[in-house]
Amino acid sequence: MKLTSLKSNVIIEPFRIRSVEPIRFTTIRERQKLLGNASWNPFLLKAADVLIDLLTDSGTGAMSSRQWSAMIESDESYAGSSSYYRFETAVRDITGFKHVIPTHQGRAAENILFSLLVRKGDVIPNNTHFDTTRAHVEHNGGLPRDLLIKEGLEPLTIHPFKGNMDTEQLEQTIRETGRDRIPVIMLTVTNNSGGGQPVSMANVREVSRIARKHGIPFFIDACRFAENSWFIRIREEGYQDKKPIDIARELFSYADGCTMSAKKDGMSNIGGFLALNDDALARECRSLSILTEGFPTYGGMAGYDMEAVAAGLYEALDEGYLRYRIRSTAYLGEKLVDAGISIIQPTGGHAVYIDARQMLPHIPPLQYPAWSLTNALYLTGGVRAVEIGSVMFGLQPDGTEKPAPMELVRLAIPRRVYTQSHIDYLAEVVIHTYGQRKKLGGYRIVSEPTVLRHFSARLEPITAGAV
Repeated sequence: MKLTSLKSNVIIEPFRIRSVEPIRFTTIRERQKLLGNASWNPFLLKAADVLIDLLTDSGTGAMSSRQWSAMIESDESYAGSSSYYRFETAVRDITGFKHVIPTHQGRAAENILFSLLVRKGDVIPNNTHFDTTRAHVEHNGGLPRDLLIKEGLEPLTIHPFKGNMDTEQLEQTIRETGRDRIPVIMLTVTNNSGGGQPVSMANVREVSRIARKHGIPFFIDACRFAENSWFIRIREEGYQDKKPIDIARELFSYADGCTMSAKKDGMSNIGGFLALNDDALARECRSLSILTEGFPTYGGMAGYDMEAVAAGLYEALDEGYLRYRIRSTAYLGEKLVDAGISIIQPTGGHAVYIDARQMLPHIPPLQYPAWSLTNALYLTGGVRAVEIGSVMFGLQPDGTEKPAPMELVRLAIPRRVYTQSHIDYLAEVVIHTYGQRKKLGGYRIVSEPTVLRHFSARLEPITAGAV
């Protein structure tokens, strides 16, 4: 008898679980009190009071047995540790960049790079700046310019690479601004603020060509480079038979450097790096790293952190893991779409983004519909998500406020943490909340900092008793 192999439609996690962490169930009455005590800001909730935590996928993943074993072998020497050289070798192998400067996380790499390159009045083009990137540009007096293709601002439009930069707008920006006022061009892969959408290799190549034509350094925000490489493999012609690591190497080859939060596709709980080819700029970056991060061979990271990242960068490029990661995110998106919920389509790599503006048209943008929906998800089922809307992006450098281009709620899925039953429960919470959407009301900000206000702002419902 000749047997055939099963072709299953079940999403099976490509790992076994050997250590578990209990999670706490609460009642809606308890959650109402907890969220009120947190000034209606999910960032201020205690993690122990959250059932399913989708605030971010940054540093919240589970590490592998290979990573843990590498950590035990770490070298904690202050200077020149063997852990650093293993870390450097891994980063160089994948990115091809000559200089590797470790940092405690991605925003530290941004701080070093932009502190040296950006001056008041400079313009920094990007497909879409994320919150810390934008904040560091503005902190140094620069003007972040988002040049996303128009399809990237249309949640329901199907396009394989909605994270692409509009290269015609890039050329126009260079002409109007002048090359001397553009110290660097950035490209974020995948495009987090734009729905976790990928960037095509053709777009990376074209941005690189334009940058080199004008003599402008080109850097990649590489937080989710592995997920982007997988999307290129499955969506872009000519890459179907290529390994993710080879796609990643080609992607980096078009750039002059990158910033990286290893808390994403480094599969680590902490860490990051700045990598680049320019010798003179690298010397300046190392000097600033000593001042702000630490000696250049540890840069704010312990030896065991560097070991975890060195192993994790390769694990993030594993085909089995990437197939599971992208498919499981799409599975959640499909369940929400089937229930009539508007999300950014097609689903991105690390998260599903709900279109709160479409779901809650009765809440004006500056009463923060996405924030309202985020709070409702916690009250309904103990799910913590994050707003990507006018609270995060509405405050301008001059203190004025304007609506964000989109009002999104991001359900960011930590790596290797939740099983399919968790995702099924999550879908039930979102769908149940959708059924009560007309009950939701707007919010006002009671107090806020001037930078990255969403992390610590205090809010209240505009209508007493509303959520």
